[in-house]
Amino acid sequence: MVHIGLTGGIAAGKSAVASRLVELGAVLIDSDAIVRDLQRPGQPGLVAIAREFGPKMLAQTGELDRQALGELVFSDDGARERLNALIHPLVRQRSVQTVQRAVAERGEDVVFVHDIPLLVETGQAGNFDKVLVVEAPRSERIRRMVETRGMSEQDAAARIDAQATDEQRRAAADHVLVNDGTEAELRSAVDEWWQRRVCALLPDQSTESQG
Repeated sequence: MVHIGLTGGIAAGKSAVASRLVELGAVLIDSDAIVRDLQRPGQPGLVAIAREFGPKMLAQTGELDRQALGELVFSDDGARERLNALIHPLVRQRSVQTVQRAVAERGEDVVFVHDIPLLVETGQAGNFDKVLVVEAPRSERIRRMVETRGMSEQDAAARIDAQATDEQRRAAADHVLVNDGTEAELRSAVDEWWQRRVCALLPDQSTESQG
């Protein structure tokens, strides 16, 4: 069993790397997807958010008002820390449950990729066999957020600044993938890293792409 921590700044290309690792045979544990599930009506994450920050965090439908929560936590470091303290333990609990299910179904020879945007910020680097960081130039990340997410340049820069710096992620990384080229180049870099670093940890893991 191999556990890989995958992280990178917003809009660096981490999701593309995660997708390729799944094609190569890894089991993905997507922290963002877990958070979204925890924040659905009736789920413990949303209950905790409403209790901590008040009903103003809820839309009229009873769902999370993501814009209101985002505006709060990206302008108030204390509020962001309180939110993380509520959500991160729940995410870790769900992650453990996912690992247990996968091992029961597939046995011990599994490569788990834990996609965790705040891996460095939450001090989790030491929990994994390898930490893979995806990095892209700041200007390119801002461009992507403006063009694909409809954000202003100011909002995009604020999101970047609220996360760890490139230097902090590099310090925690076993390997850094720089995503400053084409999608094909990024996939090729992922394939090379998988064959050189991951398969050495799990000799029976197939190096052939599933897709």
